[in-house]
Amino acid sequence: IKVGLLMAETEFNLPAYENLLKEFLEIGYQVVPLGAVDSQKKHLVLRHDLDMSIPAAIPMAEVEHDLGLAATYFVLLRTELYNPFSEANRKGLFSLMDLGHEIGLHFDASLYEDDVGSLEKAVETECQVLETLIQREVSIVSFHRPVKSLQGRQGPIAGRIQTYQSEFFNDIGYCSDSKGEWHFGTPLTNAAVRERRALQLLTHPIWWTQSGEDAIEKLNGYVENKDLALRRELALNCEPYRKIFTPPMP
Repeated sequence: IKVGLLMAETEFNLPAYENLLKEFLEIGYQVVPLGAVDSQKKHLVLRHDLDMSIPAAIPMAEVEHDLGLAATYFVLLRTELYNPFSEANRKGLFSLMDLGHEIGLHFDASLYEDDVGSLEKAVETECQVLETLIQREVSIVSFHRPVKSLQGRQGPIAGRIQTYQSEFFNDIGYCSDSKGEWHFGTPLTNAAVRERRALQLLTHPIWWTQSGEDAIEKLNGYVENKDLALRRELALNCEPYRKIFTPPMP
Protein backbone atom coordinates (compact mmCIF):
# COMPACT_ATOMS: atom_id res chain seq x y z
CA ILE A 1 0.00 0.00 0.00
CA LYS A 2 1.34 3.43 -0.90
CA VAL A 3 2.37 5.57 2.07
CA GLY A 4 0.21 8.44 0.82
CA LEU A 5 -2.82 6.19 0.41
CA LEU A 6 -2.38 4.69 3.88
CA MET A 7 -2.13 8.17 5.40
CA ALA A 8 -5.21 9.34 3.50
CA GLU A 9 -7.28 6.49 4.94
CA THR A 10 -6.00 6.40 8.54
CA GLU A 11 -4.86 9.86 9.66
CA PHE A 12 -6.59 13.16 10.34
CA ASN A 13 -4.20 16.00 9.57
CA LEU A 14 -3.48 18.36 6.68
CA PRO A 15 -0.96 16.12 4.87
CA ALA A 16 -3.47 13.26 5.06
CA TYR A 17 -6.23 15.47 3.69
CA GLU A 18 -4.02 16.60 0.82
CA ASN A 19 -3.14 12.98 0.05
CA LEU A 20 -6.82 12.02 0.16
CA LEU A 21 -7.69 14.66 -2.41
CA LYS A 22 -4.77 13.65 -4.62
CA GLU A 23 -5.88 10.02 -4.52
CA PHE A 24 -9.35 11.04 -5.71
CA LEU A 25 -7.84 13.09 -8.53
CA GLU A 26 -5.54 10.22 -9.48
CA ILE A 27 -8.47 7.86 -10.01
CA GLY A 28 -10.22 10.40 -12.19
CA TYR A 29 -12.62 12.17 -9.82
CA GLN A 30 -13.73 15.73 -10.54
CA VAL A 31 -14.66 18.06 -7.68
CA VAL A 32 -18.01 19.75 -8.41
CA PRO A 33 -20.55 21.87 -6.49
CA LEU A 34 -23.43 19.96 -4.97
CA GLY A 35 -25.92 21.39 -7.46
CA ALA A 36 -23.87 20.07 -10.40
CA VAL A 37 -23.34 16.51 -9.18
CA ASP A 38 -24.21 13.57 -11.45
CA SER A 39 -24.71 10.37 -9.48
CA GLN A 40 -23.27 8.16 -12.23
CA LYS A 41 -20.12 10.18 -12.83
CA LYS A 42 -16.88 10.35 -10.87
CA HIS A 43 -17.96 13.50 -9.07
CA LEU A 44 -16.67 14.49 -5.62
CA VAL A 45 -18.51 17.07 -3.51
CA LEU A 46 -16.37 18.66 -0.80
CA ARG A 47 -18.53 19.80 2.11
CA HIS A 48 -17.23 21.29 5.35
CA ASP A 49 -19.49 21.98 8.36
CA LEU A 50 -17.91 24.60 10.63
CA ASP A 51 -19.25 23.39 13.98
CA MET A 52 -16.54 24.91 16.18
CA SER A 53 -14.22 27.28 14.37
CA ILE A 54 -13.91 29.41 11.25
CA PRO A 55 -10.10 29.89 11.41
CA ALA A 56 -9.67 26.09 11.52
CA ALA A 57 -11.07 25.99 7.99
CA ILE A 58 -8.48 28.25 6.38
CA PRO A 59 -5.63 25.70 6.15
CA MET A 60 -7.94 23.14 4.52
CA ALA A 61 -9.20 25.78 2.10
CA GLU A 62 -5.62 26.62 1.15
CA VAL A 63 -4.83 22.95 0.44
CA GLU A 64 -7.88 22.72 -1.83
CA HIS A 65 -7.04 26.00 -3.56
CA ASP A 66 -3.48 24.85 -4.26
CA LEU A 67 -4.93 21.76 -5.97
CA GLY A 68 -7.33 23.88 -8.01
CA LEU A 69 -10.38 22.61 -6.11
CA ALA A 70 -13.39 24.43 -4.68
CA ALA A 71 -15.45 23.36 -1.64
CA THR A 72 -18.47 24.64 0.25
CA TYR A 73 -18.04 25.79 3.86
CA PHE A 74 -21.17 25.88 6.01
CA VAL A 75 -21.35 28.49 8.76
CA LEU A 76 -23.44 28.50 11.93
CA LEU A 77 -25.06 31.81 12.86
CA ARG A 78 -26.51 30.78 16.23
CA THR A 79 -23.82 29.02 18.23
CA GLU A 80 -22.07 29.65 21.55
CA LEU A 81 -18.75 28.47 20.07
CA TYR A 82 -17.99 31.33 17.68
CA ASN A 83 -19.34 34.63 16.40
CA PRO A 84 -19.26 34.88 12.59
CA PHE A 85 -19.69 38.66 12.89
CA SER A 86 -16.50 39.17 14.89
CA GLU A 87 -13.81 40.92 12.87
CA ALA A 88 -11.47 37.92 12.85
CA ASN A 89 -14.19 35.49 11.78
CA ARG A 90 -15.58 37.87 9.17
CA LYS A 91 -12.10 38.14 7.66
CA GLY A 92 -11.88 34.36 7.77
CA LEU A 93 -15.07 34.00 5.73
CA PHE A 94 -13.80 36.45 3.13
CA SER A 95 -10.51 34.54 3.03
CA LEU A 96 -12.45 31.38 2.22
CA MET A 97 -14.26 33.14 -0.60
CA ASP A 98 -11.05 34.72 -1.89
CA LEU A 99 -9.66 31.18 -2.17
CA GLY A 100 -12.54 30.32 -4.49
CA HIS A 101 -14.83 28.52 -2.05
CA GLU A 102 -18.56 28.91 -1.46
CA ILE A 103 -20.21 29.83 1.86
CA GLY A 104 -23.41 28.06 2.85
CA LEU A 105 -25.64 28.19 5.91
CA HIS A 106 -25.22 25.54 8.62
CA PHE A 107 -28.68 25.63 10.16
CA ASP A 108 -29.33 24.50 13.74
CA ALA A 109 -32.98 23.51 13.60
CA SER A 110 -33.02 22.47 17.27
CA LEU A 111 -33.22 26.16 18.18
CA TYR A 112 -36.60 26.57 16.50
CA GLU A 113 -40.10 25.17 16.72
CA ASP A 114 -40.28 21.83 14.93
CA ASP A 115 -42.74 22.50 12.15
CA VAL A 116 -42.20 23.04 8.45
CA GLY A 117 -43.48 26.61 8.27
CA SER A 118 -41.39 27.88 11.16
CA LEU A 119 -38.25 26.21 9.84
CA GLU A 120 -38.74 27.59 6.31
CA LYS A 121 -39.04 31.09 7.74
CA ALA A 122 -36.04 30.62 10.04
CA VAL A 123 -33.82 29.33 7.20
CA GLU A 124 -34.85 32.28 5.03
CA THR A 125 -34.05 34.74 7.82
CA GLU A 126 -30.67 33.19 8.63
CA CYS A 127 -29.71 33.06 4.95
CA GLN A 128 -30.54 36.74 4.57
CA VAL A 129 -28.44 37.58 7.62
CA LEU A 130 -25.50 35.55 6.30
CA GLU A 131 -25.87 37.16 2.87
CA THR A 132 -25.62 40.57 4.52
CA LEU A 133 -22.46 39.48 6.31
CA ILE A 134 -20.62 37.97 3.33
CA GLN A 135 -22.16 40.27 0.67
CA ARG A 136 -22.98 37.30 -1.54
CA GLU A 137 -25.93 35.06 -2.23
CA VAL A 138 -26.34 31.99 -0.02
CA SER A 139 -27.77 29.22 -2.17
CA ILE A 140 -27.17 26.07 -0.14
CA VAL A 141 -28.00 24.85 3.38
CA SER A 142 -26.78 22.00 5.57
CA PHE A 143 -28.52 20.93 8.77
CA HIS A 144 -26.87 20.88 12.17
CA ARG A 145 -28.70 18.56 14.58
CA PRO A 146 -31.71 18.12 12.25
CA VAL A 147 -35.07 17.84 14.01
CA LYS A 148 -37.68 15.20 13.18
CA SER A 149 -39.50 17.21 10.52
CA LEU A 150 -36.24 17.71 8.58
CA GLN A 151 -35.07 14.10 8.64
CA GLY A 152 -35.58 12.60 5.22
CA ARG A 153 -36.82 15.91 3.87
CA GLN A 154 -37.22 15.99 0.10
CA GLY A 155 -36.45 19.03 -2.00
CA PRO A 156 -35.05 22.48 -1.20
CA ILE A 157 -35.78 24.61 1.86
CA ALA A 158 -36.54 28.32 1.66
CA GLY A 159 -35.82 28.14 -2.06
CA ARG A 160 -32.28 26.81 -1.51
CA ILE A 161 -30.89 23.34 -2.09
CA GLN A 162 -30.00 21.38 1.04
CA THR A 163 -27.39 18.68 1.49
CA TYR A 164 -29.81 15.91 2.56
CA GLN A 165 -31.97 15.94 -0.56
CA SER A 166 -32.23 12.41 -1.94
CA GLU A 167 -30.24 13.23 -5.07
CA PHE A 168 -27.37 14.47 -2.88
CA PHE A 169 -27.59 11.97 -0.02
CA ASN A 170 -29.28 8.72 -1.10
CA ASP A 171 -28.58 8.68 -4.84
CA ILE A 172 -24.84 9.27 -4.39
CA GLY A 173 -22.30 8.00 -1.89
CA TYR A 174 -21.88 9.70 1.47
CA CYS A 175 -18.96 9.71 3.87
CA SER A 176 -18.46 11.74 7.06
CA ASP A 177 -15.72 12.30 9.64
CA SER A 178 -18.21 13.08 12.44
CA LYS A 179 -16.79 12.64 15.96
CA GLY A 180 -13.29 12.53 14.51
CA GLU A 181 -13.59 9.16 12.79
CA TRP A 182 -14.87 7.91 9.46
CA HIS A 183 -18.51 6.93 9.12
CA PHE A 184 -19.97 4.94 6.21
CA GLY A 185 -16.49 3.55 5.55
CA THR A 186 -13.33 5.39 4.64
CA PRO A 187 -13.76 7.64 1.58
CA LEU A 188 -11.72 5.63 -0.91
CA THR A 189 -13.37 2.35 0.11
CA ASN A 190 -16.90 3.76 0.05
CA ALA A 191 -19.19 1.60 -2.11
CA ALA A 192 -19.90 4.49 -4.47
CA VAL A 193 -16.19 5.14 -4.99
CA ARG A 194 -15.50 1.46 -5.65
CA GLU A 195 -18.17 1.69 -8.34
CA ARG A 196 -16.72 5.02 -9.55
CA ARG A 197 -19.90 6.91 -8.78
CA ALA A 198 -20.41 10.29 -7.12
CA LEU A 199 -19.62 10.93 -3.45
CA GLN A 200 -20.49 13.66 -0.97
CA LEU A 201 -17.55 13.97 1.44
CA LEU A 202 -18.38 15.76 4.69
CA THR A 203 -15.48 16.87 6.86
CA HIS A 204 -15.16 19.10 9.92
CA PRO A 205 -11.93 21.14 9.77
CA ILE A 206 -11.34 20.94 13.53
CA TRP A 207 -10.33 17.26 13.19
CA TRP A 208 -7.79 18.04 10.47
CA THR A 209 -6.16 21.28 11.60
CA GLN A 210 -6.17 21.03 15.41
CA SER A 211 -3.12 19.19 16.78
CA GLY A 212 -3.62 16.09 18.91
CA GLU A 213 -3.41 12.31 18.73
CA ASP A 214 -7.16 11.70 18.97
CA ALA A 215 -10.48 13.52 19.09
CA ILE A 216 -10.29 14.25 22.83
CA GLU A 217 -6.78 15.71 22.60
CA LYS A 218 -7.87 17.87 19.69
CA LEU A 219 -10.93 19.10 21.56
CA ASN A 220 -8.87 19.85 24.66
CA GLY A 221 -6.46 21.85 22.52
CA TYR A 222 -9.37 23.71 21.00
CA VAL A 223 -10.70 24.55 24.49
CA GLU A 224 -7.28 25.82 25.59
CA ASN A 225 -7.06 28.06 22.53
CA LYS A 226 -10.56 29.39 23.16
CA ASP A 227 -9.71 30.08 26.78
CA LEU A 228 -6.60 32.02 25.76
CA ALA A 229 -8.57 34.01 23.20
CA LEU A 230 -11.24 34.86 25.79
CA ARG A 231 -8.64 36.00 28.31
CA ARG A 232 -6.96 38.10 25.64
CA GLU A 233 -10.24 39.84 24.81
CA LEU A 234 -10.96 40.44 28.49
CA ALA A 235 -7.57 42.04 28.94
CA LEU A 236 -7.96 44.20 25.85
CA ASN A 237 -11.42 45.41 26.87
CA CYS A 238 -11.34 45.43 30.67
CA GLU A 239 -8.68 47.35 32.61
CA PRO A 240 -8.97 45.40 35.91
CA TYR A 241 -8.28 42.12 34.10
CA ARG A 242 -5.44 43.70 32.13
CA LYS A 243 -3.65 44.28 35.43
CA ILE A 244 -3.39 40.54 36.03
CA PHE A 245 -3.06 39.20 32.51
CA THR A 246 -0.75 40.40 29.76
CA PRO A 247 -2.13 39.21 26.43
CA PRO A 248 0.41 37.25 24.40
CA MET A 249 0.63 38.08 20.73
CA PRO A 250 -2.12 36.22 18.77
